[in-house]
Parts: sequence; structure tokens; C-alpha cells
Amino acid sequence: MIFQRLCAAGAALCFAAALAGCGGNTAETNAANDANSASTTNAASSTSSDNSASTTTEGATSLSGAGATFPAPLYTKWFDSYNQAKNIKIDYQSVGSGAGIKQLTAQTVDFGASDAPLNEKEKAALPSPVLTLPTAAGAVVIAYNLPGAPKNLKMTGDAIAKIYMGTIKTWNDPAIAALNPGAKLPTTNITVAHRSDGSGTSYIFTNFLASASNDWKTKVGASKSPTWPTGIGGKGNDGVASAVKQAPGGIGYVELAYAKQNGLSYASVQNKDGQFVEPTVDATTATAEGALASVQKDVTAPIANSSGAKAYPIAGFTYLMVYQTAKNPAKGAALKEFLKWAMTDGQKQAAALDYAPLPKSIVDLNLKSIDTLK
Repeated sequence: MIFQRLCAAGAALCFAAALAGCGGNTAETNAANDANSASTTNAASSTSSDNSASTTTEGATSLSGAGATFPAPLYTKWFDSYNQAKNIKIDYQSVGSGAGIKQLTAQTVDFGASDAPLNEKEKAALPSPVLTLPTAAGAVVIAYNLPGAPKNLKMTGDAIAKIYMGTIKTWNDPAIAALNPGAKLPTTNITVAHRSDGSGTSYIFTNFLASASNDWKTKVGASKSPTWPTGIGGKGNDGVASAVKQAPGGIGYVELAYAKQNGLSYASVQNKDGQFVEPTVDATTATAEGALASVQKDVTAPIANSSGAKAYPIAGFTYLMVYQTAKNPAKGAALKEFLKWAMTDGQKQAAALDYAPLPKSIVDLNLKSIDTLK
């Protein structure tokens, strides 16, 4: 596909440029085009001349945000569609969850995006309270580059943890071979790829590993920026996908859309019920539904490795984070309207881009929370 980089006249920065600045993010553009987006990515982007969240003209015709690469294909589509419907341009910098939280804290953007909820230290650094809203669920897949091997190898959480701890080093290791009887597995060394930046995708992935492997839980733990025992780093989901694609024997964790757009094989992973499940929208929905009781009490509760025979275990919500009381009232009002749209019309666009729409009960909770924004 041809990536159309058209910037609105007079704009200081366009969405395409923001993506290029953080590794190209081919998956965002291709995924949006695959979903028949009606216009180019300039419709999803605009900033004021100083890119400040507190600067606007009367009417608030633009908004800005920054953060997670995980949901960027979906957000590209949303911002394009919303601009067409409401003539509100939204500039989103796909720079990673950690960087997005920093920009939200500095109030240089109107909203932040992360696949991990704020921790206590991050909350304490905020100048005023923030509302965290799940927007969709997505699957983190175990993508690999192994010429001649099956395209849907079976993996367990324990085996994945051992690969990422450096104790399983080759593709024909008995632990992998036992899970894939009859598969021709080469002696190729495994090249591990992980995120080099603070990442909500890493948070989802390491939460799963901590729930599936006691060794991982005690020695590494769950974090946006863990101390990786082995491997090479890539910035953003696109950077990890690129690292895997360029290294025969490579393995990495990326959001489903990035694996598809890069033509990478990905594993079926054993879930809590002992079933090997391929990552799909339906399987991600089953994961969210399996964790619904805890999420209804706390929308930031993790959903990885929830119960359910059809649930894909490495999945999580992605979140938008907005100040409870907007620094700029006009922009606050515009953002409030966009969030309502995202919970209604926006949800209808998720599945076509390989994201699971939110369960209705979570949408209802979100809408009540959005009404409290000032």
C-alpha cells in the first residue's frame, strides 16, 4: 500500500510525520487503509503552532495526544473518522506509553495514551487528577521469523518466559519440540526482541509472564520497563516487529496488527484453561469477558490470562487518560465530546482493525465517568 503523507496547510506537524519520528509505524497506516479509511492520515492530525495543550482558538477545532503505539492503528482510523464527522482535527504522537504519560504530566498534550494504568509514582507527579478510560482490547502476539517452520507454533507461558530469560536458546529445544510434535524445528539460535522504551505492550506481556511463570514473577516481574535478561531492543511495536522480521530465528511480542502487516508468523498460546488459542478478535473478547467481574470494580484491572476456554491469554485494555478538570475549557469540552463518540460510534470500527470492542458494561461505566469531566 502507498502511505499517503499529506499534511494540512499551515499545520506544524502531521500524523505521518509523528509516526516517522518514532520508527515509521507502518502497521498504523496499513491497518487504517485496510479498514477502508476514506481519507489520508492528515485528517487525523493537527497541532497548534507551539503544540501546547493550553493553546487554542475559540471553538477548539484541534486536540493533541501522545502515547501508546499498541492502539495507533485504531486511533488513526478514529481520528480520521471524527475529523470528517465533526471537523475536529486530532494530532496523535505514537511515541510509546511511557513517553505519553510524561507529556500528559507536563500538560503539553490534551490527553495521554497507555496500555498500562498509572502507577502511584506517576499519579503523584500529576498536577491534578486524571480519569483513565479503557478504549478497546487488543492481543499481544508472540511473533517469530523461522523459515520452514509452521506458521502457528504452540507455546506455553513457561516456555516463553524461559526464552525471554535466556534459558531456551534454540528453536529445536526439547521444551518447544514437545509442544509441537511432528514440526520440523531447526537448530537456529533464538534472537529475542523486546521494547527499548517504556511500553504498555511490555506491561501486558510481562503481566502474562508473571501469571504463567513463578520464575519470571520473582526474578523479573511485570513492568512497562523491565530489566530484560536477554535480547535486543526496538522502539515501539513497529521497532520490535522490524527487529523480528530482519533476524532469522527472531521472536518478539507485538500487537496483532503489527504482526499481520509485517507478514510475521505468530504462536497459539496456552491459556489458563489449558487450551492453545490463536490470537483473534473473538479470542481477545473472550479474555475481556473472562475478567469482567474484576474490571467492573476497577477498569484498570489487568485481563491477561483470564479464565475461559476460548480466551487468548496475552491481551489487555488500552487506555486514554484525561485531566478531570481541563486546563483549557474549550478543549476540555471538545475532548469530552470525542470520548463519547469513541465509546459509541468508535467502538464499531475496532474489530475491522483487529481490536476487540469494549463489553457494553464497560462502555456504560466509561460514559458515566466521561459525564463527570469539567
